[in-house]
Amino acid sequence: MDEKKNVTQTEPEASEEHKSALESIEMLDVEENLKKYDSESVMTENKGFVARLVTVLAVCLSVYQLFLASPWGTIPSAKARAIHLGFVMALIFLNVPMLKKKDGTLVNFIPWSMICAVLALGFNFYLYGRIDPIAANGGVLTDLDYLCCAVILVLVLLAGRRSLGTIMCVLPILFLVYAYFGASLPGILNHRGFSVARLLRQMVTSAEGIYGIPLGVSCSTIFLFVLFGAFLSETGLSELFTNVAMAIAGDKDGGPAKVSIVASGLLGMINGSAAANVVTTGAFTIPLMKKLGYQNHFAGAVEAVASTGGQIMPPVMGAAAFIMAEYLGVSYRTIIFYAIIPAVLYYVALWINVDLEAKRTGLRGYPKDQLPKIGKELKARGHLLIPVAVLMALLMMNYSASYSCFISIVALVIVSSFKKSSRLNLKSLVKALESGAKQGMSVAIATAVCGIIVGVVNLTGIGLQLANIILDIAGGNLFLTMVMTMIACVILGMGMPTSAAYIVAATVAVGAMTKLGVSLAAAHLFVLYYAALSAITPPVALASYAGAGIAGANPNKVGWTAVRIGLLAFVIPFFFVYSPELMMMQGAWYNILWAFISACVGCFCLGGALIGYYKTNLKIYERAALLFAAANLVDSGLVTDAIGFGLLILVLFLQNQRYKKEKAAKAAA
Repeated sequence: MDEKKNVTQTEPEASEEHKSALESIEMLDVEENLKKYDSESVMTENKGFVARLVTVLAVCLSVYQLFLASPWGTIPSAKARAIHLGFVMALIFLNVPMLKKKDGTLVNFIPWSMICAVLALGFNFYLYGRIDPIAANGGVLTDLDYLCCAVILVLVLLAGRRSLGTIMCVLPILFLVYAYFGASLPGILNHRGFSVARLLRQMVTSAEGIYGIPLGVSCSTIFLFVLFGAFLSETGLSELFTNVAMAIAGDKDGGPAKVSIVASGLLGMINGSAAANVVTTGAFTIPLMKKLGYQNHFAGAVEAVASTGGQIMPPVMGAAAFIMAEYLGVSYRTIIFYAIIPAVLYYVALWINVDLEAKRTGLRGYPKDQLPKIGKELKARGHLLIPVAVLMALLMMNYSASYSCFISIVALVIVSSFKKSSRLNLKSLVKALESGAKQGMSVAIATAVCGIIVGVVNLTGIGLQLANIILDIAGGNLFLTMVMTMIACVILGMGMPTSAAYIVAATVAVGAMTKLGVSLAAAHLFVLYYAALSAITPPVALASYAGAGIAGANPNKVGWTAVRIGLLAFVIPFFFVYSPELMMMQGAWYNILWAFISACVGCFCLGGALIGYYKTNLKIYERAALLFAAANLVDSGLVTDAIGFGLLILVLFLQNQRYKKEKAAKAAA
């Protein structure tokens, strides 16, 4: 990673102190850190024929997906999904180890992996050819069809275990066992039970199993956005974001922490993976924070929380957002409108928390003259923002997400050729195609595995039963129902990718909220938000673990510190449920603006109550007043807002008076 060279060329007059910081950052290799700390990036070091085969399969998959998104890609969706999953599973078996030992050794028995890869491709292509005959025959399957279904089901579970961990193999098996033995189960779990043949048809040949909506979204949309991110990374846009973030926030109180927030927010707009975002920006920001005096665990935690927000930050949110659009039956542009204010509030809340913590502990930023200049950075790499602007423009013009992404990738290849530093040659083009396919594997297999769970839930009706249980326990109270849904989402997300956690949680939890009058869109965004936040929540917190690995800190300590720093973010979904204006679903523009302002002020009040500092340390009664003010500002209304603002003004007045006295006392001493 040649980050030192890029930054010092842009700002040749940087001080020796700043140069030494960059020298320490240069030693952190992003690709190496991805393999170490991002569980979805652990891959076998293939050599020779297998390595070439992996490259060919990955490039074929990426080219196939580009063809599907182009105006000429007219393959029926069911058939397109079969080819998509076949290539994805083949890549997983060849590229992801069977297991990872405690000492870090990767084990992959190539002959077995080759057999699995061949079976995955072969049976998916067989299914591709049988889709039309099965439909014409009223869904009746032959013995060979049943064999195909059984093999595909087993291979999906094996691939899910390799790519996503044991839980993504065990959980769907438990659901299948529940579906089979339902007639023997007591109480609300009881149902008539389903035969193996019925389950195989549901899981493989129906539209509600493995090849259902989630995998369809991966095939049509998610994979393309992952590929777009791979192309942007190959051209160097992430370095532009990092340097611009340094220029914007490097001189503020707690500078590197705020650089982390800005850089992660910018990168998160094109990269929806929390752990990958941590590793990419954290390789730069975590050493900066440590150099300035932040404790290791705090530096890792700030980066983890900042990177997690990328999953809910438009224009390119995490994979789950595209699935949400499909579930709601709306365009992705509509999801962007729903999510933009909550996403901004997330980073506002994080900025407030870090700012108050930095002021309380006296952590300062870098001098302005030691930082990069935005103008020079934009001059050097600003042309790479054109494809991002094209993507946003097409989405706002209501073109489909897949077509918008396809055009943006084409624009990126053209625009990158404007300068030698970003130009894609044949080698880098192949690398981008291969990297995009490898990065898209885990999301694709997660949607396939979750399709099994969704298929069982739809078949047995257990989702409705679970929603009723939540309502009964909460006594029909909306606030308690949301708290229980939040806890369920966080628990489900432990060790699972956000997309998988969202699919499972949305299947069983959304119904409880909608029965109490919450709009379907708000309920889904509520679940999506907490599924994303599960990445920082111990005991299994993938983003926190990645931050801990780079910072050299205890993972659990980083995780709990991340929860404390991001505690404000855990409140934001309650804001937009109680104030739908924040999702721009209702109200005039001035109502939306006022709801946003009051929410920001509410975040400031809650941040002050949690940190216990403004200009000086807050008294207990001041913190209590701010906490009560924040609670009133959650539910936007004339009376509640007046109470919230009144209490805040009172606390600020008391703080200023005490600060003046303390300052005068110090001057007199």
